[in-house]
Amino acid sequence: MGCAKSSNNSSGRRNSRQITITKPMPWSHTESINRDQLNKMRDEFWDTTPFYGGKREIWDALRAATEAELHLAQTIIDSAGIIVHEPDLTICYDEKGARYELPKYVLSEPTNLLND
Repeated sequence: MGCAKSSNNSSGRRNSRQITITKPMPWSHTESINRDQLNKMRDEFWDTTPFYGGKREIWDALRAATEAELHLAQTIIDSAGIIVHEPDLTICYDEKGARYELPKYVLSEPTNLLND
């Protein structure tokens, strides 16, 4: 289900300290979904990240960052040595060049989220 993958690519990497993390742009899901459905999608993504490659501790740090306030997320990313390619965290790298892609639904809520 995930839109994530991890691959080696050292070109175009920038240090996370050069990029300030920002909230993702507003987005909408193809269908209106409720919070339970969104949480299920997120849980399925995080449960399958080991299959995308990369290091478990980087995936764990990325998850912690996506669930934190922006200022704390920046600290988590910097502490883990994650190299941020896109300010909204959709594309990151570890120090060895493995690529980590995060889908928008783990980064923010869709604009068409239904109230429970």
